[in-house]
Amino acid sequence: MAANDSSVRVINDRIIIVQVLISLFLCINLLLITVFFMKDFFYTTMRYIFFALTLMSDCVILILSNVLLLFSYFEFTINMSLCLIVYVALSLYTFVTPVTLTVMTLERFVAICMPLRHGELCSTRSALHCVLIIHSVSSLPCVVFLSIFFASASHRFYTKSDMCFAEKFIFHTWQGHLRSAISQFYFLTMCIVIMFSYFKIMKVARAASGQNRKSTWKGLRTVVLHGFQLLLCLFQLWCTFIEAAVLQIYPMVYINVRYFNYIMFILSPRCLSPLIYGLRDEKFFFALRSFVLCGLYKKQLSN
Repeated sequence: MAANDSSVRVINDRIIIVQVLISLFLCINLLLITVFFMKDFFYTTMRYIFFALTLMSDCVILILSNVLLLFSYFEFTINMSLCLIVYVALSLYTFVTPVTLTVMTLERFVAICMPLRHGELCSTRSALHCVLIIHSVSSLPCVVFLSIFFASASHRFYTKSDMCFAEKFIFHTWQGHLRSAISQFYFLTMCIVIMFSYFKIMKVARAASGQNRKSTWKGLRTVVLHGFQLLLCLFQLWCTFIEAAVLQIYPMVYINVRYFNYIMFILSPRCLSPLIYGLRDEKFFFALRSFVLCGLYKKQLSN
């Protein structure tokens, strides 16, 4: 009995920690999105548009994943049709974030290695086209998944209520293998793009001098941070398969592994976007500081 009480207390503490972290990240992201829409320069510049897209994508992932976490904790059952919609949206934006990070890396590559064509290739119009392309590329795994699911599911499945898990939509073993293959293909492709950009920028950085050298090395550090953030995001694509294997071999360890994966590979990457552009980027940091200090100043006047 004491062991059960201790286990319940640990789970409760973990849920509280997750709620605090998600609330904190959502507040920070919403603050940065507000600052983004305050100045014309930000929403007419490609890299800031992509930055805002990652913030919005992260907000969707944080909210939906937390809803599913709470449903699982309180053992709520929902209609499978609604669960399918939530799962598809979560799956889509799980891919949107790493794909956007890859495109942001390419933007830095063009800015540093092809500066004369940067204005032409990275215009506001091109950024909006890229946003559509990002969503199209990210939706391909969902299209494959839905095609297989609709061909396999019976009409009764859509009307029943049950716990909402991704595994509910996998009827055959080969579906899991196909999903794994698609995730690994995306992983490999994005890693190749990141490495290509890194080595090209490194080559330019070594040849640069003066102010250009300083700017180039700063861009290189940004690419490295994008690569690290991308690595964490891409590990998230493997979490489902790791958890499924652990559940079969070590059922008692499953909950601990799932909690670790959630904190490390779902929440952690979402705190790096504000760090990379919200704090490291001088223009955005100055706008953010002005916005926050202005709010504090108004409060002091009102008191």
